[in-house]
Amino acid sequence: MNQESDRGLNKSSTKNFEAMRKFSETYAKRTGTFFCSDPSITSAVIEGLAKHKDDLGAPLCPCRYYEDKEAEVQNTYWNCPCVPMRERKECHCMLFLTADNPFAGDKQDLEIQDVVYE
Repeated sequence: MNQESDRGLNKSSTKNFEAMRKFSETYAKRTGTFFCSDPSITSAVIEGLAKHKDDLGAPLCPCRYYEDKEAEVQNTYWNCPCVPMRERKECHCMLFLTADNPFAGDKQDLEIQDVVYE
């Protein structure tokens, strides 16, 4: 189902994209983690979190499959930052990476990449 927002087809609202961008930058700095060396991955994950915030009211991890997204939001386990990230600094989405991760870049601020969603 294609949906249009103020930012384009199948994209989140500007409000929630900016909220998730600011959250991600602050959280990376606070936890000493870094964004992926490929900025398009970081942009896509933040976009997914913001889209879930638009659609579900919470930043549910966009990198997993859920039988029932609404139930998962209520459960809170996979709401960003998810329990594995908070407990062990393990981010399935590759949004928050430890310095020793081979995919980690050196940035904690988002380089916005335009990702097209069809």
